[in-house]
Amino acid sequence: MTNAVRSPITTHVLDLSRGKPAAGIPVLLELGLVSGDPDAQLWKPIGKGETDSDGRVATLLPPGSPIAESTYRLTFQTAAYFKKHGVSGFYPYVQIVFDAADASQHYHVPLLLSPHGYSTYRGS
Repeated sequence: MTNAVRSPITTHVLDLSRGKPAAGIPVLLELGLVSGDPDAQLWKPIGKGETDSDGRVATLLPPGSPIAESTYRLTFQTAAYFKKHGVSGFYPYVQIVFDAADASQHYHVPLLLSPHGYSTYRGS
């Protein structure tokens, strides 16, 4: 899939405790407006979606949308997901902040989730 036919920023959530994709998690994408001091960072919402049956959100931004070389934040609302599955989760939400240093690239940010921990990495 080329960058022209997909959102330049995508994500995928896998529930490690269930061994399955995590469907139904609301995800918010924000653009950082101030660089430097993280305590003074301001955020502008620029996209949102919900993980599908495969745990993916491919429509955070319209396909082919330009992105800025900037800092971004993904927020995953995990509390309702855990509650739906009858699990007491430790993290009511997960935030991942990352830098997009090259606006011409695609940024895929997976989240590996469990009730008491999470991990992330730059995907492809």
